[in-house]
Amino acid sequence: MGHAYYKGKAKGKAKGKGGGDPSDFGEHREFRLRAADGYELGAVFYPALRPRSPRRVAVLHCGAGIPAQRYRRFASFLAEWGIPVLTYDYRGIGLSRPATMRGFQARIEDWAEFDSAAAIAWLRERFPRDEIVGISHSIGCLCLGGAPNASEQARVVLVGAHTGYYGDYRPLYRLPMAVAWHGLMPAVTRFFGYFPADRLGLGEDLPAGMAMQWAERRVPDLRPSGGEPAQQRMRRLLDRCAMLQCPALAISISDDAFATVSGTKRLLTYFPRLSSPQHIVFTPLDAHVRRIGHFGFFRRAVGTALWPRLLAQLDSGRAEAAQPAIASGSLTGISSL
Repeated sequence: MGHAYYKGKAKGKAKGKGGGDPSDFGEHREFRLRAADGYELGAVFYPALRPRSPRRVAVLHCGAGIPAQRYRRFASFLAEWGIPVLTYDYRGIGLSRPATMRGFQARIEDWAEFDSAAAIAWLRERFPRDEIVGISHSIGCLCLGGAPNASEQARVVLVGAHTGYYGDYRPLYRLPMAVAWHGLMPAVTRFFGYFPADRLGLGEDLPAGMAMQWAERRVPDLRPSGGEPAQQRMRRLLDRCAMLQCPALAISISDDAFATVSGTKRLLTYFPRLSSPQHIVFTPLDAHVRRIGHFGFFRRAVGTALWPRLLAQLDSGRAEAAQPAIASGSLTGISSL
């Protein structure tokens, strides 16, 4: 189990009555979260700002190379509606970045086995009777399911889930994205000792281990067959995903070039024991915007329309009181997988 200590840094702002978007509300606190192997992670806790029933808490597993801070408005929104949220950065990212990235070899197995596990354990220790909702974005779905204590999550929400296989990218973007992630990234990573994505305008820098894993993802089957220690660890991670049994909601975005519907369906084959997973596909029209893309679900402009619909899935009575939503006719599809 991980350990934590507070830095004593409270952040946030509260507005007076009638003051703006709920995602702007809330006080949150940064702290250091120690994983089982001793690595210290940066984390932020968003306390609930109103009573909640049923009692739920959420842990947010970020996408690869996306700092947890970018999910802060979504986390604040959930906290405003009575669901405390823990966000954390994987080692090598955001508040968990080491002093030097060169040669830092963190892989997705480390993120799942140590980092995600520490976050789940922290919540369980402090909320022993509450239902834990695991919410993941992008490749973070593998961290959500690959943690040794993943079963502590009573239900899961997988937003933009995919396996990183280039064959699942949208056809229009498949070639340029394959060149960037499977050609440019490994070459640059070998030169610098990490992937300097920030310099290239491609997001957050990635540890060398994770960058090379992503770059080498070139066949449909995610499960490696070799006998090397790293491959054995990856198989154990996928075994833990396969053992996860709980209700699940998968959310796809119709114009997401990374996590297409086919990519999400491929990912879900590695979670065969999820309880009748529901799959929702949102379109830009549902959010009253021109484009959503891979990260857009977590932006406030999109969330104003879509976040209440997620709440409606988790707890229909409370969310519908806030906004009558889930009009099935406005969605591309709601289906069981």
